[in-house]
Amino acid sequence: MNGATPVRRAVWVAAMLLLLALAATAIWRLHARPAAPPGPAEVLRLAVNAEYVGSCPVLAARAHGYFAREGIDARLQPYSSGKASLEAVLQGRADLGTVSDIPVVLASLNKQSVVIIASIFEAQRDHGIVGRLDRGVSTPASLKGKRIGVTLGTSGHFTLDAFLNRQKLLPAEVTLRNYTPDQLAGALARGEVDAAAGWEPFLTGMTHAIAGKAAIFYGEDVYAGLFNVAGAGDYVRKRPATMRKVLRALIAGARFCRDEPDAARALFAKASASEAARLQAAWHGYQFGIVLDQGLLLALEDEARWAIRNRLAEGGDMPNFLVAVYLDGLEALAPSAVTVIH
Repeated sequence: MNGATPVRRAVWVAAMLLLLALAATAIWRLHARPAAPPGPAEVLRLAVNAEYVGSCPVLAARAHGYFAREGIDARLQPYSSGKASLEAVLQGRADLGTVSDIPVVLASLNKQSVVIIASIFEAQRDHGIVGRLDRGVSTPASLKGKRIGVTLGTSGHFTLDAFLNRQKLLPAEVTLRNYTPDQLAGALARGEVDAAAGWEPFLTGMTHAIAGKAAIFYGEDVYAGLFNVAGAGDYVRKRPATMRKVLRALIAGARFCRDEPDAARALFAKASASEAARLQAAWHGYQFGIVLDQGLLLALEDEARWAIRNRLAEGGDMPNFLVAVYLDGLEALAPSAVTVIH
């Protein structure tokens, strides 16, 4: 019996070593980056607002190879707004685009088929209004009678209208002037407008353009910024495999933006020192995740009522926004991320 003990011990040790080796192999396979699929990569043109923090999952997926490992050659096209990105998609210059909810609403009201494949970002404090103190804009109520710059048909426009409504001000009690987002700071500095509405990083740019004369009012009580990836309906629905690849890459990108904040902020290398400091301070309030939430549909409907009331689109009937959301892709990959009632 005693002679058999070392044998049993040796067998036990060998078995444990084998189990450890199998466990190590399993862990390596779990964390190893999959090789890119064989064959040529699928070209995907992505219209992106590369200066907006909400684009972080897309930028990370491109920079860190998450698109590439899915066999996608993601070619990013820079635009200064989601409205411009969606126009590129609808005109066939891009396949998918990053966009807030307002341009999707206006496209749907105009009978243009646009579908959101996922929301990728949400923030409470990235929209607002910057006013000139030397033009008498010191409180929200003091916007009455003022000239306000805004990019019409965007989330900045919706936020401004909701903000004015909260102050019991009618649209007719202010004068709106339409500018592209990157023109707002200059218009404010030159005195063409008394205030301007928009989103970051343009709010910071506007504040610096009139340094020492700026009053800023944030719109977190009237609008929670949602940022999405969307495409033309036919393009998205005819490419279910491609959409799953895109979503897998975006899921990895969003995880990177959440888990590696310093490296994620480095993706916005062109940001000024002040904008970089603002990003660092605000990052904890950003929500990066690939979801399709019921709240998105409620927001689309609320914004459609606003657009119809203000005659911002040709159509006057409430669209069925369930057809403006592509559920199949995300449901196949992460069912718990889809809370849209359908």
